[in-house]
Amino acid sequence: MAISLYRIRKWTKMIMGRSNLHVCQDEGKCYSVEAIKGYYNNLTEKVTLYGVAHGTIPLYPNEKGEMVEFAIGIFQYGLACYDLYLMKHDETFLQDAQCCGEWALSHQHPDGSWDCFGEGVYSSMAQGEAISLLTRLYTSTQDEKYLAPIRKAKDFLLKPIEEGGVAKQSGEDLMLLEYVDKPLVLNGWIFSLWGLLDYCKLFPEDAESKQQYEQSLTAMVKKLPEYDNGYWSLYNNEGMMASPFYHHLHINQLRAMYALTHREEFKNFAEKWEKYGESWWNRKKAFILKAIQKIMD
Repeated sequence: MAISLYRIRKWTKMIMGRSNLHVCQDEGKCYSVEAIKGYYNNLTEKVTLYGVAHGTIPLYPNEKGEMVEFAIGIFQYGLACYDLYLMKHDETFLQDAQCCGEWALSHQHPDGSWDCFGEGVYSSMAQGEAISLLTRLYTSTQDEKYLAPIRKAKDFLLKPIEEGGVAKQSGEDLMLLEYVDKPLVLNGWIFSLWGLLDYCKLFPEDAESKQQYEQSLTAMVKKLPEYDNGYWSLYNNEGMMASPFYHHLHINQLRAMYALTHREEFKNFAEKWEKYGESWWNRKKAFILKAIQKIMD
């Protein structure tokens, strides 16, 4: 079995807090439950620790270590800039968020999608975060050029996987897939659902999309136990351990989900997983198993 040295270096950077894709992401600092304001997850360290020159697009390493444009990274960078604009009242950050928004508009496919993990590979997480970025830019600028791309992005977000989309319907459960060819990833589903929530905030008259949001929300609550192994949270619903970064991200995402929905299940799992992390033995077990899974991946 060949082990990618690049993957090892990438994961080591993530654990050591030296990855611009895996900075500290606690609960959002300036979001609103009712309105479109700040983002629900605090992404600002993606700018404050690893900022790029104003007016340029950030680049990220691919599996070969080459620096490339990565849709999810760009959308998150734009959301981070937008939050910094709200927090610091500095128009420069709004302009940087708009720069990321312009990239989104120019790279969106006619069907509303964005390439994510390679040409023709799509992700609900990219769709959701693009919607969240573009709705905020529209809210601040009232520029109608964002409206049609937002609608198209939502349509692709909810397009069934059988038709080439990123949504999976199983009975009454509607799931949003960060990876269309892999198990269901919790953090990606939450980021995706936040995009649908922002769409519904912007277009409250769209009753069908609101119903689909509620359907996916209910499915998520139902499936939360699948992400708990008794001492740590799981990255996906087929037993992949969450790294320390993703374990803490889960906790903060669930805190925001509780604030947004008042569903007690989100609060209960956030508190349970926080207690898991307080145990030295739990942290060691989780780290060792995660390392083994990464090596075997």
